[in-house]
Amino acid sequence: MTADPTLATIWAFLIAFAVFAYVVMDGFDLGIGILFPAFGVGEERDSAMNSIAPVWDGNETWLVLGGGGLFAAFPLAYAILMPALYPLIVAMLLGLIFRGVAFEFRWRDPGHRKYWDLAFTGGSTVAAFAQGVALGAILQGVSVSGRAYAGGWLDWLTPFSLLTGASLVAGYAMLGACWLIWKTGGMGQLHAYRLAGRAGMLTVAAIVAVSLASLMLRGGAYRDRWLDMPNVLFTAQVPLLVTIFAAAFWWALAKRKELMPFLLALGLFLLSFMGLGISMYPYIVPTAVTIVEAAAPARSQGFMLIGAGMLIPVILAYTGWAYWVFRGKVGAEGYH
Repeated sequence: MTADPTLATIWAFLIAFAVFAYVVMDGFDLGIGILFPAFGVGEERDSAMNSIAPVWDGNETWLVLGGGGLFAAFPLAYAILMPALYPLIVAMLLGLIFRGVAFEFRWRDPGHRKYWDLAFTGGSTVAAFAQGVALGAILQGVSVSGRAYAGGWLDWLTPFSLLTGASLVAGYAMLGACWLIWKTGGMGQLHAYRLAGRAGMLTVAAIVAVSLASLMLRGGAYRDRWLDMPNVLFTAQVPLLVTIFAAAFWWALAKRKELMPFLLALGLFLLSFMGLGISMYPYIVPTAVTIVEAAAPARSQGFMLIGAGMLIPVILAYTGWAYWVFRGKVGAEGYH
């Protein structure tokens, strides 16, 4: 049985959507963990935790969907990328476990709360950094021989991947601060405005640095895709929009807008995600394996698409309902 290019493309977009949904929805609560040491002990930290308490665990549904979808719809890509990224995947999962345990136990074991807060910060930072390094490792390419990973245990460890790891930590911190601007008030909100401005500057600088560094990867293959005519007429719109969104972001912070900074931060992530797609498409393992080459047989993808067509609307519905129910601002004592 052979792959169907249309089904393979549909599944590629579904997995990309799941990954972006995870980055959006889990990014801000990882960002809160990253920023946690900057919050005042007591009310400010409790308010930050209460703001994500109803939604944080459900956000990781999209991570499961993305990983499971990759395994089922693109088994060859899964078989190549997982061995290349094993240390990072393990680090990410351990970070998420530590974060989840710390989230629950800081309320139930107040005598050791400072240690649980440290575990919450450490788990969030490790998970975010591992995700960013994994992204950089995929973008810089992995060694493939035949239909298998042919590299070493630490091939992912390069200056570029460390840059992408630090960049994602900064981006998640920006999302977390903007979330708190929207969901909290008083002195905590004012503190969030300051943190959002600093994290925003780091994030925009990181976007520029990663963009320039990626042009040097893969023998200039990405550079040609972005800068050759007539491609540049279309790809130039992405950095232009990044500039506009960044300017609007600082304007919104200066004007003390509440929801707008969060939406503009999401816009910066979306534009970065689009840039990643421009660099990689149609490859799922850059310059080695295309989406169609990695795809499962058409019958398998068609059958799974029926299930995805039923499940994804359900996930969107209950996720939207949870955010709607807990749409108000929050204080240390809970929602009001």
